[in-house]
Amino acid sequence: MSWSAKCVLTVLWLTFIPLPSTAKTLTFAVVPQQSAKKMAEKWQPLIDYLSSYTGLNIEFRTAKDIPSFEDNLTAGMYDIAYMNPYHFVVFNDSVGYRALAHERDKKIRGLIVVHQDSPIQTLSDLNGAEIAFPAPAAFAATIITSAHLRKNNVAFIPRYVKSHDSVYLSVQRNFFSAGGGIFRTLNIAPETMKNDLRVLWESKGYTPHPIATHPKMAEDDRQAILNALIALSNDSSKSFILSKIGLSGFIASNDSDWDDVRELGIASLSRPHL
Repeated sequence: MSWSAKCVLTVLWLTFIPLPSTAKTLTFAVVPQQSAKKMAEKWQPLIDYLSSYTGLNIEFRTAKDIPSFEDNLTAGMYDIAYMNPYHFVVFNDSVGYRALAHERDKKIRGLIVVHQDSPIQTLSDLNGAEIAFPAPAAFAATIITSAHLRKNNVAFIPRYVKSHDSVYLSVQRNFFSAGGGIFRTLNIAPETMKNDLRVLWESKGYTPHPIATHPKMAEDDRQAILNALIALSNDSSKSFILSKIGLSGFIASNDSDWDDVRELGIASLSRPHL
């Protein structure tokens, strides 16, 4: 066989050898407002869509509870993260996470819920009560609701139960007199649970949860993910992906969109002893 023929065969042989993938895997983490199993079921279709649309390898992540999620953000472990507004203010400042998008046409509001059959009718009725919250740094469900209670001189005992679902379940089962939450997680709770709960109070609206990216993420990757989020939001045939996570769609965002949260003066993460 001539030298040139051998070269041709070598090139053809190499053409059909599967080369190892060198593409980096990007992690997309979601604040654990529900159990990890429920979170994966609801968010994986969005992750799959983003991966398919952008051609990037994106994997779903969450944490066992909100404090663990905060520790991972502190360490810069996530490439992309859906975090609460308070988290964004903190980790934008300390780690440099950059806002990419947030839900369109929505504001986040803190709620206080009680059992449907509870005799509690006003916030003052909660004086001295044990109230369930997801975690100390849950923005609307804990920080906003707690601040309003204190402002109105309602003394209460906070109990942290790790997730929004756990708050609603503990109130449904009368473990606690009331609980803090938000409309999005309440609306996607099981119907049997929602029917047993009543919204006692809701806060004013704030800029909702951002999808933010690590400061080292390439700008091309950021833009590709944003393009995918906007395309998804405008594609009615894919609305089931958004409905699974209880969101209406996304718009591009800037870090300054959360100045309303910054004005509250809570720019450092602190965890009271439980």
